[in-house]
Amino acid sequence: MLQMMIGETAVSVSWEDNAAVAALRELCREKPLTIQMSMYGGFEQVGPLGTSLPRSDVRITTEAGDIVLYAGDQMVVFYGPNTWAYTRLGHITDRSAAEMEELLGQGAVSVTLRMEAEK
Repeated sequence: MLQMMIGETAVSVSWEDNAAVAALRELCREKPLTIQMSMYGGFEQVGPLGTSLPRSDVRITTEAGDIVLYAGDQMVVFYGPNTWAYTRLGHITDRSAAEMEELLGQGAVSVTLRMEAEK
């Protein structure tokens, strides 16, 4: 099971069932992956994965909590809406839009992904 932390805050994610998420899980199988994110556009945090993942981009309008793959090699976590061609990775299910803005809208953050055993 793929777990996500934003800074020191654990968030619950409903992950997509696609090739990009499968590749992301494989990246995290041996050790956690920490992504240094930067604010962009006043509605998202974006950071390099250090590798390319499989893409299945479609034009979508995001909302707070959406997690997407951009350009095949960058993860984006949204705290506001945007419309662009992305590959969906997942959605943070346990935070409101206001809570997402509080977590992500105050400056650069780190996101850590790790695999945890299924219970």
